[in-house]
Amino acid sequence: MKKKLILYSTTDGQTLKICERIKKMVSSEIDIVSLDNIKSIELDFYDLIILGASIRYGKHKLEVSNFVLNNKEFLESKKTAFFSVNAVARKDNKNTPESNPYILKFLKQTNWKPDYVEVFAGKINYPKYNLIDKYIIRFIMWITKGPTNIKNVYEFTDWAKVDNFASKFSA
Repeated sequence: MKKKLILYSTTDGQTLKICERIKKMVSSEIDIVSLDNIKSIELDFYDLIILGASIRYGKHKLEVSNFVLNNKEFLESKKTAFFSVNAVARKDNKNTPESNPYILKFLKQTNWKPDYVEVFAGKINYPKYNLIDKYIIRFIMWITKGPTNIKNVYEFTDWAKVDNFASKFSA
């Protein structure tokens, strides 16, 4: 039996929520593991590895690029997929792997060529943020013509797009 793994790095939990949706769509036999716990995983055991990572302040966490750079040869010997979760992907002109600046920058930086790449719009959860993050993110949203009411939560994730991505791994 082929084993499947979803590795993730999340800041506020939306990436994990997307991973759980992918698991539900693909199979209950898929493992979901945080990159924080990667040392406890035997990667050789898996035939498919999906890596999902969120953006905060224009960057994926350092652990994401470090994982790819330290395991690039291994990853290229397996079937792999990568997805990024970011609020910029809420915009029509930045919601594809070919147009999203964070995907393009990450893949160029790591020189990794996963078999599948996707980008999903994330979520802005103002009430959950600490005071500094709340106002920095609000300022970024104001600049980019996004929602700025700090009393609200804005979920931009297109779940049909997530389901379509997951369908590639159902076989």
